[in-house]
Amino acid sequence: MLTHAQIWTALDRLAAVAGLSPSGLARKAGLDPTTFNKSKRITPDGRTRWPSTESVAKALAATGTTIDTFVQLIEESRRSAVKKTLPLIGLAQAGKVGTLDASGFPAGQGWEEIRFPAVDDEHAYALEVSGDAMAPAYPDGTVLIVSPGASIRRGDRVVVKTADDAVTVKELKRRTARTVELRSIEPAPTERTLSARDVLWIARVVWASQ
Repeated sequence: MLTHAQIWTALDRLAAVAGLSPSGLARKAGLDPTTFNKSKRITPDGRTRWPSTESVAKALAATGTTIDTFVQLIEESRRSAVKKTLPLIGLAQAGKVGTLDASGFPAGQGWEEIRFPAVDDEHAYALEVSGDAMAPAYPDGTVLIVSPGASIRRGDRVVVKTADDAVTVKELKRRTARTVELRSIEPAPTERTLSARDVLWIARVVWASQ
């Protein structure tokens, strides 16, 4: 079965083969330049957004790519989805400039790595918790596998970056086009409502070491 991440990764590779960025590919195809941007792949309420067949067809025509070649790019995305290692970043470090980019993806190189065999997201990474502020849910040394490409629903545990550069782990209580409601995972949980414009990105925690 095709996945959301595989289709988008194939479009990213199509753009790269053509020497373009995702926005450059959209522009060349006669589409709105933001059509293929990473920020467009998840809706404001956390649902996955798939590229339309029309936009894919226009991208193929603009680059002179056959559907068979695009299917090969999808297959390459499928094979690369099983990752042997993931970047390992300290949670305390995640909010520093240059650690995670504007979409919540690891930036730069030289990270420590851990082995984790099956994540269907090429941008997945690991965060290591330090201290016991989130114990007993996530005690000191817990490793969280974070997937920026995973769909997010109410009740999911998520990593959130806010406009003040804070990166925290919360539970998503509710998300609308205007607000994001979060619940802490500490023993005495508290709730916080943020304006959607003050939330730079949200990524789902898909696994935690125990």
